[in-house]
Amino acid sequence: MSRCQGIVPPYLLDSVAQRCEGEVAARAALTLRLEQSMRAQRQVRAARPSPPSPRPAAEGIVPPHLRSRLGEPTTLRGPRPPARPQSAEGQAEKTSPATPHRLVHDAQQGSTLPGRRARTEGEPPVADESVNEAYDGLGDTWRLLHEVYGRDSLDGEGLPLVASVHYERGYDNAFWNGEQMVFGDGDGVIFASFTDSVDVIGHELAHGLTQYTSGLIYLAQAGALNESISDVFGVLTAQYTAGQTAHEADWLIGAKLFCPGVKGVALRSMKAPGTAYDDPRLGKDPQPAHMRDYQDLPHDDTGDNGGVHVNSGIPNHAFYRFATALGGHAWERAGQVWYDTITRRMPKDADFATFAAVTVTAARDRYGDGDVLDALRASWDAVGVRPAPPARG
Repeated sequence: MSRCQGIVPPYLLDSVAQRCEGEVAARAALTLRLEQSMRAQRQVRAARPSPPSPRPAAEGIVPPHLRSRLGEPTTLRGPRPPARPQSAEGQAEKTSPATPHRLVHDAQQGSTLPGRRARTEGEPPVADESVNEAYDGLGDTWRLLHEVYGRDSLDGEGLPLVASVHYERGYDNAFWNGEQMVFGDGDGVIFASFTDSVDVIGHELAHGLTQYTSGLIYLAQAGALNESISDVFGVLTAQYTAGQTAHEADWLIGAKLFCPGVKGVALRSMKAPGTAYDDPRLGKDPQPAHMRDYQDLPHDDTGDNGGVHVNSGIPNHAFYRFATALGGHAWERAGQVWYDTITRRMPKDADFATFAAVTVTAARDRYGDGDVLDALRASWDAVGVRPAPPARG
């Protein structure tokens, strides 16, 4: 499982570094260098594996003096989830309702994580807008997972949601590092603050969801699926928070990230991959929407790990077509199929065809034969993906 999974792909940062001047180019180049360094450190750690843990690093991230605060009541946008029922024995004692455990820190333009504590669960808003946006976005994502899919945080066991804002100076990305969320402020010319878009927050937290469920590797088609799953749950978080139907939503990832003057609407479009931006400083959105345009790129930094941010447009568009064909709210039947899929057993290096086959099984198991399964098959067919036949025993 790759760490430092930034929402801005390396080829976009490289374009800004090469085509812009002055501070803007310097910030993009710094972002690239830091992320390459983090990936190199990850590879060194991976060469010395340690025994797996069901709750990696959660206790290490939460400062000891804050752990006693994690049981405080929460304040979320929208209604609180219902309390859990009494035990089967009908005991008078009730279990406490699941609540998010959010801890937002200020990195103070440095790289030491998590940084100074800025806001924890149940505390009121503070003067720092980025802190409040991160806090709300963490809560919005937790609500989607809990209220719609019955999941208590990323690991299903109440994992604290930790975030740091103001990472480095003018850092042009947001990323999940395997333990927490990290947000840059952007350079102010190309990229705005990375806490501005709730779908960005949902996207990055969904990398943690994948880490605790399917564990898809961050390479080639499996990596593109990893990115696509994050895009799916990112837009579902935004749509759920806004109460939008599939037809009302814009299906954009990072719609608020570009500063005025940038010729683009977002980082990616699930509705129309390849149309999100076309700017002299950024280049043109390279995402394909069909397998005939799949880009077989080098499996390294220069090739975006085999095109994980590029080729994710294909499963992204399949999900968009699936959700809009069903109508209503995308987080309901379409989102449920995707959630059921990532929580099933599948190869960590699954390709598109394998993933599609698991979605078909998940849809049939939950909804049987009928409109859901028909819409799903038609959506995969529309992007040129044929679900793999079941493996022979």
